[in-house]
Amino acid sequence: MEHLELDDIDMRLLDLLQRDASRCNNALAEMANVSPPTSLRRIKRLRELGVIERDIALLNPDRLAPVLGHGLTALAEISLDQQSAEALDRFETRVVADDAVQQCYRVSPGPDFMLVLHCADMPAYLALTQRLFTADANVRNVKAFFSVKRAKFAPSLPLHRPPQ
Repeated sequence: MEHLELDDIDMRLLDLLQRDASRCNNALAEMANVSPPTSLRRIKRLRELGVIERDIALLNPDRLAPVLGHGLTALAEISLDQQSAEALDRFETRVVADDAVQQCYRVSPGPDFMLVLHCADMPAYLALTQRLFTADANVRNVKAFFSVKRAKFAPSLPLHRPPQ
């Protein structure tokens, strides 16, 4: 992994962007106490370095529920029979390609993967289990937990620097 140099200005801009990326450059610059050209140049550099992966809109599931329904969120522990690097890669490639898989983590110890899944309803969840777990002879065990309430969803990273 290449060495990455980020100063306090970069960290302020990153913090502001991950809280609300819809702000215009002038507003970001003012909030970060830098000039607009400095803000623009820094953000461009952070994108080129891959520090800023992408900009997305976070949708409010409760506000969309009248249109889409509440849906079903499941957290699933997946254990594979074979844990070779190739088998893990093959499973991961298949699940991350599925739109119902919102997050995928390789974990240790315990199961091999933790997935956050979102489906329209239980029949859609059952179809997903057939598609991703049952059809794969290498999946040994699936343990699913169904969300009854989402108390927090914060996809931001804490940007506190470790003491030197």
